[in-house]
Amino acid sequence: GLQDVKVSEFGVVTGVLPAAPGCEGAPALGLLAHMDTAPAFSGENVKPILHEKYDGGDIALPQGGRVIKAADFPFLAGLKGKTLITADGSTLLGADDKAGVAEIMTLCQRVMAELVAHPEKKHGPIAVGFTPDEEIGEGPDHFDVAAFGARYAYTVDGSAAGSIEYENFNAASAKVDITGVSVHPGAAKGVMENALLIAQELNALLPRSAVPGKTDGYEGFFHLDALTGTTASAHMEYIIRDHDRAKFEEKKALMERSAAQVGADHPTARVELTLKDSYYNMKEKLTDCMHLVDNAKRAAELAGLTPAVEPIRGGTDGARLSYMGLPCPNLGTGGYNFHGPLELACVEEMDAVVEVLRHIVELYSK
Repeated sequence: GLQDVKVSEFGVVTGVLPAAPGCEGAPALGLLAHMDTAPAFSGENVKPILHEKYDGGDIALPQGGRVIKAADFPFLAGLKGKTLITADGSTLLGADDKAGVAEIMTLCQRVMAELVAHPEKKHGPIAVGFTPDEEIGEGPDHFDVAAFGARYAYTVDGSAAGSIEYENFNAASAKVDITGVSVHPGAAKGVMENALLIAQELNALLPRSAVPGKTDGYEGFFHLDALTGTTASAHMEYIIRDHDRAKFEEKKALMERSAAQVGADHPTARVELTLKDSYYNMKEKLTDCMHLVDNAKRAAELAGLTPAVEPIRGGTDGARLSYMGLPCPNLGTGGYNFHGPLELACVEEMDAVVEVLRHIVELYSK
């Protein structure tokens, strides 16, 4: 029932659900999700398993000896008695963000059916968009905001049903290429510059407590995501994150000072740093349209959920889209443990998310 359905040359899928009669003047509301899954673990050949009436205990997956342990994931206690979906342990489930895609499409299907059975149900135009490349931060690279036609939007790309996120990290990537001096170790004194040891020196200049495993909430971090090399050369890849823009800029400056220092300490080696901003905290663009958050909270309550407004320790397409002129907070999907083989989704929470979206659409039809 969607109209003007398109697939762009870059793989962006868009369409429009027309407004109900009498609601044509309502502002078009956008709903977005992404189609790619995280690159860190395979998302191919997924074999989903349905766990009905979950007993609240550990969930043993048949492949790889993997177990989703209740002691490790306290949120599982709140899912007791519900129906869960997992993969078999050999792949991602892909709930991030296939759950969002499914929920948006289910909403559209339901809205079309209700329009026939209950013509009093109202909705404005709904713009639907699905992007590729969100997991590598490039989802909006070729997204045409003007053609999309929405005045406001939500990404459906979060975790627990009822969660609402309008603050995210400021994000940058840092790549360090080190060229050492490799000679025979027996004749190395005063000559050798071991690129791997230089890499260790650089990492030691960064605060040991500012890493993902030791931070939460609004605390930022440096994350060494990759280190490869030999004596002759080494390559390091970091991601730098902080909610506070000033602290974010200081973290980047510290990375620059650290690279310069090890370069000065090893003048016969070469240390090259490439810093690139990825996205910024969408809060800066949403403070003037907090009705998006307020209406999401109201919709969650109408759906029988307790809304939870919390910062994202990551980013979404909405972060960049907000800076492209499309204010776009993020909603939960009912999925958990994203980006690994212990990922799962809750069927009842996914149903609740569809109800949240339905109430949001009704609120904006007014």
